[in-house]
Amino acid sequence: MNTLYNRFLTIVLLLNFFAAPLVFAKSEAPEIDTSRNKLIGYMLSKQLPVMHFSDKVMNDDLAFAAFDLYLKQLDYQKRFLLQSDVDTLSVLAPGIDNNLLKGDIVLPDIGYGVLSERIKETKKISKELLKAGFDYNRDENYETDPDKLKYAASLSDLQERWRKLLKAQIISRFLDLSEEQEKDTVEEKKSEKELWKEAEEKIAKRNLNFFNRMDQETQQDHYDRFFNAITRAFDPHTNYMPPANKEDFDIHMRGSLEGIGALLREEDGYIKVVRIIPGSASARQGLLQAEDIILRVGQDDEEPVEITDMRLRDAVRLIRGPKGSVVSLTVKKPDATKVVIPIQRDVVQIEETFVKSTLLESPDGTKVGYVIIPSFYRDFEKTRSGSDARNSTDDTRREIEKLKKENISSLILDLRNNGGGSLMDAVDTSGLFVKTGPVVQVKNSYGNKRVLSDDDSSVTWGGPLLVLVNQFSASASEILAAALQDYGRAVIVGGAHTHGKGTVQTLIDMNENIPLLHLKKYEDLGALKVTIQKFYRVNGGSTQYKGVEPDIVLPSLFQHLESGEQHLDNSLPWDRVDPVPFTRFASSSFDLDTIMEKSAKRVQHDEGLQVIADEAKKATERSEQTSISLKLSDMKVKRDEAEIARDKIGAHYMKYRHEKDNENGDGDGTDKEEDKDKWKEEVKEDPYIHESLLILEDMR
Repeated sequence: MNTLYNRFLTIVLLLNFFAAPLVFAKSEAPEIDTSRNKLIGYMLSKQLPVMHFSDKVMNDDLAFAAFDLYLKQLDYQKRFLLQSDVDTLSVLAPGIDNNLLKGDIVLPDIGYGVLSERIKETKKISKELLKAGFDYNRDENYETDPDKLKYAASLSDLQERWRKLLKAQIISRFLDLSEEQEKDTVEEKKSEKELWKEAEEKIAKRNLNFFNRMDQETQQDHYDRFFNAITRAFDPHTNYMPPANKEDFDIHMRGSLEGIGALLREEDGYIKVVRIIPGSASARQGLLQAEDIILRVGQDDEEPVEITDMRLRDAVRLIRGPKGSVVSLTVKKPDATKVVIPIQRDVVQIEETFVKSTLLESPDGTKVGYVIIPSFYRDFEKTRSGSDARNSTDDTRREIEKLKKENISSLILDLRNNGGGSLMDAVDTSGLFVKTGPVVQVKNSYGNKRVLSDDDSSVTWGGPLLVLVNQFSASASEILAAALQDYGRAVIVGGAHTHGKGTVQTLIDMNENIPLLHLKKYEDLGALKVTIQKFYRVNGGSTQYKGVEPDIVLPSLFQHLESGEQHLDNSLPWDRVDPVPFTRFASSSFDLDTIMEKSAKRVQHDEGLQVIADEAKKATERSEQTSISLKLSDMKVKRDEAEIARDKIGAHYMKYRHEKDNENGDGDGTDKEEDKDKWKEEVKEDPYIHESLLILEDMR
């Protein structure tokens, strides 16, 4: 009890110490509006429990969940705070819920003050370490996984952590420079001593830029992150968006915006790739993938900028750029390997975002149709006005009708990497394969349930059907796959599970929800994205958390990834409601158990799939080996192993697109007519497609 009381006194002293100077700690930082922040906190505490789908209330459990998220946002990589700082801040955790209701918010102020002081001390420590130099022959290890680290017990412990971090960065940069020099055709090569010096200078510059960006963090930034921690304690898709983020809601670098074509999010101090936009520069280049972490951004010949701990909007500004320019991304792959990916910025090629099809030939000589749905799109503006609106359902129907004229025997529907989109089109597309019936149940926060059904009795394709999914198939694509699986209409093939996003969010402008009698006018309060509904299959099970579990599971390079709802903090659980009456597809005459058995035997002897299975196992092992050796020779060996693995996979599948681009590119930035059909060749090289053709043979 005395310990708790002493910590409480520490908090009081910190409040008194920081209260006045915090606002003016940085001359360029604007003074925060305390009343505005109190109002935002009060509105979150009152409105979230009412609007959110779950039954969560503002209590101690939610307060501790919010504190854990806030601490991660404050210093997830444990590079700044000491354990004593965390202990001090932890005292405030139980009071978060009550403080919000009272309009008495203290944690962001204290956190900002403590972190600012530690950043100042760490900046000095890093300068001294870089000046003193490093022993590159010293045999030691560095832990890269923050979850396996404790907070430093003292400044000397923190100094030791930074010594290893900087040493690792310099060795890595030295290896980069050495590899670049080996590929360079210049006759005069730099000596090893010169390369070490250049590596040290570049890391020193990068380090300086890193701390300069940290210094730009404002007290209001800390409030905004605190508010977001409160919302994310309800579920990972419920977010507070300050005005700047509201403008860039779910930043898609696509459409008329020239960039790389990736959906990014800020997660625990990292900038992570959520999804690659179909038809974008990244999609065509082929190497950047969902779950990749972007560490550095390079422009032309300039030194790459470290974006770890950078705000998302600042990172995006670096990544975006004019069409035709090249950005180089240093990316950490999920198996902990690092690779530099050059991407030529471009606008999205709209045609590549639409449904498309091609004709395949089965090993037994029969024709098989292939249709890929990159997303469930619909022009809602035209739909509302009553005009003809292009949508994924009509496009899918059109492609199937085209394939039917070729006398196809069966059909593959590819939903891999389809992140969802229009719920209406997920329902309508299901109707292309079944006569009529319910497709999905939608339940709101009040427990009210409605059933969305296909009422069109026509069937566009009634023959053998196979649906391909992976763990990046989410939301609307999961609804379609689940419905076809429940109806016994198709065999679902893919990884262990799909993403598992079975929730619906709505965007609420907080400026339009100010409590009555609050007469004072404030600057923009921002917006609230809140989860209000949940999806359920016709059999009663939710698509939330578990996703869709395929009938046939094939090896996946991403099986080791902790990707999907089940790995997100505070994700809503799986549950079920009562099923709704539906009639299984009458023509489902295939024996699923036999088909599964035959596929399993083939996979054991399929060279392409076995390479993927073997490398997936090694990737899992690499991802678990988070403690790296800081010996130059060991780091070089690890790099070589990663390169060999990438080449081995590329020979069969993963880098096929990139290699074909290099072979076929005309170098002048113009598109060749035949390039538009390159994807058809990629499909034929895909080992998952090859096995799908054999599964369809078994179904027939």
